[in-house]
Amino acid sequence: MQKEQQHDPNVLNPVKIPSGGGSRPSVGVDHEILGIDIGGTSIKAAPVDTRTGKLLAERFVVLTPNPATPGACADAVNQCAEHFQWKGAVGIGVPAVVKDGTTWTAANIDSSWVGADVEGLFSRVTGLPVTVVNDADAAGYAELGFGAGSGENERGVVFIVTFGTGIGTAMFVDGILVPNLELGHMEVDGVEAEAAAAGVLVERNNWTWQQWADKVTWYLAHIEKLFWPSRFIVGGGVSNAHEQWLHLVRLPKGTPILPACMKNDAGIIGAAMASSLAPSLPSATSLSRWRSTSRPDCTRASISPHQLLLLCFNVPG
Repeated sequence: MQKEQQHDPNVLNPVKIPSGGGSRPSVGVDHEILGIDIGGTSIKAAPVDTRTGKLLAERFVVLTPNPATPGACADAVNQCAEHFQWKGAVGIGVPAVVKDGTTWTAANIDSSWVGADVEGLFSRVTGLPVTVVNDADAAGYAELGFGAGSGENERGVVFIVTFGTGIGTAMFVDGILVPNLELGHMEVDGVEAEAAAAGVLVERNNWTWQQWADKVTWYLAHIEKLFWPSRFIVGGGVSNAHEQWLHLVRLPKGTPILPACMKNDAGIIGAAMASSLAPSLPSATSLSRWRSTSRPDCTRASISPHQLLLLCFNVPG
């Protein structure tokens, strides 16, 4: 597993998710934004209606370049925009800490991302207005706007944890995001958390569901002890099999754990939402207007551990 490249440990000040107001770029339709999710193995894109959280077209997927340098990924982003003949705003989720459009870490991507102005680069290559956001924060936007964290579940301290190639984390306090938390890289019992509890390890180590649940309990118990959250929302590929293992997780303080609803589209939808927020950040308004009129169905038929590898890498099947 590639070690994350650290540069600047500071994070942004907390910001509130606005209700969609504020000025927008003069191109395209305001609520229709191209969302792009850059992952360690694939780059997924689709236009999103940010009023409903629905994809407006079939997802377009390309393999992540190797090496995954900013320039190579910019070309892939441009390929996504050209596929949809896109002329409007673009939101992009990346596996890195993002401050003012610059990335300061690199997890499962090339180390040359550290210190790179990727927002400016992507804008120049595509010729479009681009907003870049941490990928776990993007998933958090989607879940709080339209998924398991919407409505009453927005209240209090909400942790979104994605178990996939690594571990992504996002924290919201009464709907206010604390960006770039990156707690998948914290050390727990002398071990980097994602090295011990990433979702891909279920398949790699041939774990039973009980063994996996024990790893989740180990990790979430440390988060619970530090932050006393109101609830956890767990996503990533392994959450598609939540009926197999979620009931086996027993946290010391009894914090409720909900399965994520947005599945593999969370990164795309959340990136588009981040773009719609960008003109008005960091204003403080409510998430209520982003609550879906009907919550998505969070259940799915049971699957075996051997089906998890593609899910954990978010490759469509």
